[in-house]
Amino acid sequence: MNLLLKGGRMVDPSRKADGMGYLMIENGKITGSGREVRHVGKRDLKGESPDMEVLDLRGKIVIPGLIDMHTHLREPGFEYRETIASGSEAAVAGGFTSIACMPNTNPVNDNRSVTEFIRRKSAKCGLTNVYPIAAISLNSEGMSLSEFQDLKDAGAVGFSDDGKPVMNASLMRRALEYASSLDMVVIAHCEDRNLSAGGMMHEGFVSTEIGLPGIPGIAEDVMVARDILLAEFTGAPLHIAHVSTAGAVRLIREAKSRGVRITAETAPHYFMLTDEAVRTFDTATKVYPPLRSADDRAAIREGLRDGTIDVIASDHAPHARTDKEVEFDYATSGITGLETSLSLSLRLVEEGILTLPDLIEKMTIHPARILRIPKGTLADGADADITVIDPEKTWTVDRRLFRSRGKNTPFHNWTLKGKAVLTIVGGVIRCRDF
Repeated sequence: MNLLLKGGRMVDPSRKADGMGYLMIENGKITGSGREVRHVGKRDLKGESPDMEVLDLRGKIVIPGLIDMHTHLREPGFEYRETIASGSEAAVAGGFTSIACMPNTNPVNDNRSVTEFIRRKSAKCGLTNVYPIAAISLNSEGMSLSEFQDLKDAGAVGFSDDGKPVMNASLMRRALEYASSLDMVVIAHCEDRNLSAGGMMHEGFVSTEIGLPGIPGIAEDVMVARDILLAEFTGAPLHIAHVSTAGAVRLIREAKSRGVRITAETAPHYFMLTDEAVRTFDTATKVYPPLRSADDRAAIREGLRDGTIDVIASDHAPHARTDKEVEFDYATSGITGLETSLSLSLRLVEEGILTLPDLIEKMTIHPARILRIPKGTLADGADADITVIDPEKTWTVDRRLFRSRGKNTPFHNWTLKGKAVLTIVGGVIRCRDF
């Protein structure tokens, strides 16, 4: 079935396009677009053709399919938390047509067999495009490099030890050089574990008052500074994951001004929440890096506004009830984010921090460029990966309705405005909510 999307506002930052129009989809590709529905050749775009479904999208926004470059799918090894299938269902429900999954599986994705397993499982599922991120080091232990070339050949699109920092600076240098020679990116989790050891939340007034050991912001800042210097020395591209501190934003901004090849991401919980949320001891607020101070949140928002932070990623980290319904000390860290990420991010537009095209850039074309994947555009000939947003749709977050197996969200019962109501992957409707 071919599709004609008409009547919506088409916003495509890759072509600097923003206006009312139509989009034609045939055989999984975008074959035409414009401001008015016209006849093209022998095909009538008004939809008289019997093999075409016409969707009237008046009042809605049509954008390139959202890309999440920081997702945890848990499979293989932790299927009780999430599977590739359930994570893919959550992705399309949240408007994501492409996701990049982190390597902290069991076994760790540090070899060809695991990368190929993820690709086979995601292809069989057939809901969204899944791009594996492979481990920097064997078993993510920071001792020796994984085989980058073999992993790239197997389908990996980047390298990261995810929640484990590469404490050995020499190993990190070699990783940057090796990845750069393959035209691939290293994604860094920046944390000095000597400074963060034993911490459970952000170190500050709240942690002191409620009696939980803290993780100081400097633990992130020190490692961001080190990795920036390594990237500057090697000339290699570096991507900083889940930026959470004002210090990290400042360091990244300064590095960019010097021409360092650095990009950065943050997640919605870092620009929406602060460590004040932890006062309830709700384990859904336990995340890594931790929720920071109001000053840090303000710096994250400014970093998004001025372009210091290139990407908004969900850092989707689903957990089972047995991981979270325990004392705060023993709870695992992470927030389930794919199904709330877009709606929370739209608040930045509502509050005037970002324009809508700016937001879409951070959730489409920027992650596509960083990962070197051919996505993030509505140009003719591109894969028909498309997200449709209803900007006026008001809904209440109900974790019980999540497609993800993880129900761990601090946004339960929040009322949000704006939602993905149609997700098209490869020309096929994968989720419809209107």
